[in-house]
Amino acid sequence: MQNKKLEGVLEKIPSPCFVLDEEKLESNLKVLQRIQSNTGAKIICALKGYAMHSSFNTLQKYLVGATASSLNEALLAKEELGREVHVYCPAYRKDEFTDLMNLADHLTFNSISEYKFYEPVIKNALPKKKFGLRINPEYSNISTPIYDPCAMGSRLGITIENMPKGLPEMISGLHFHTLCEGSAEVLAETLKAVEEKFSKYLNSISWLNFGGGHAITKKEYNIDLLEEAISNIKSKYNLEVILEPGSAVAWDAGWLVTSVLDIVNSGGVSTAIIDSSFAAHMPDCIEMPYKPKVTGSVSSSENNYTIGGLTCLAGDYMSDYYFEEPLSIGQKVIFEDMMHYTMVKTTHFNGIALPSIGILKKDGTFELVKTFGYKDYKNQLS
Repeated sequence: MQNKKLEGVLEKIPSPCFVLDEEKLESNLKVLQRIQSNTGAKIICALKGYAMHSSFNTLQKYLVGATASSLNEALLAKEELGREVHVYCPAYRKDEFTDLMNLADHLTFNSISEYKFYEPVIKNALPKKKFGLRINPEYSNISTPIYDPCAMGSRLGITIENMPKGLPEMISGLHFHTLCEGSAEVLAETLKAVEEKFSKYLNSISWLNFGGGHAITKKEYNIDLLEEAISNIKSKYNLEVILEPGSAVAWDAGWLVTSVLDIVNSGGVSTAIIDSSFAAHMPDCIEMPYKPKVTGSVSSSENNYTIGGLTCLAGDYMSDYYFEEPLSIGQKVIFEDMMHYTMVKTTHFNGIALPSIGILKKDGTFELVKTFGYKDYKNQLS
């Protein structure tokens, strides 16, 4: 299974290992930078999608900051990225709120009731801090229900029927998030829904956050339409526009390198058991679900394999991977596009060690950044 980029360093990469493609990461960031330059919008990195902080020195060159959905993410953004910190949580813990507020440049509330609860606290933070409300335009185009923030009864954001007649005094912006790896066309439809329902509020705020889920760095993404949508909103309402993609930052920017430990046959099915796990290391494959591409796999062949994970979970596998040549024990199996979301969702389920983390540098060399062992597993619990 040939991977031209990894070919010269594959023997130096421990297995399993997440490997960042530094060149592709920077290529993605340059696309985002051009959009910022062309439109004046701010693009920040959603840490829930990409939080490999050993690469934040590269992010610093192109993005204005990061968005966090927890105190830990906000601390990471402040300590490792050191730029603007935007915060949104479905609800804030009282014992963490002051720390979060102190870290944040922008902080968004999920409900009017929560805003009112913390209103006495945030009064002392102005004018240095900016506060917003998350709205729910009740429009989305997402086929997987678990990722739909505008589904009926969603807890995320304020619907128009629950908005106050006028915005509270300290609210200067609104935030919506309705996309999941969405196109510019879906964003355009979302903005129509936002304007139809919330236009009277748009005239009384200074910033609007388009949220995340924008698949900007996909090859087929319509960047011209995105820039047009941003510019129209900015000029029509005199607003600062913010986007906070996670997947677009690291889209197709790396791999998970694994190895075949054994090949078993049962009921006519050949299963290659690898030293990694879909359940523990690639949970989106089961949660979403989606089937990741493997380097060297083909559309059909007599060499048909199920790839099985290392945990005891019966469902820890993906079926129907075809290869031109039979797999063998010790052979590398390389999963593609593994940088966004996959890395941040890894677990120690079954006590299996997390994959190492490394970087394929722009000069073609490999740098091992992090390995994990027993203490990482033990310290997760007590």
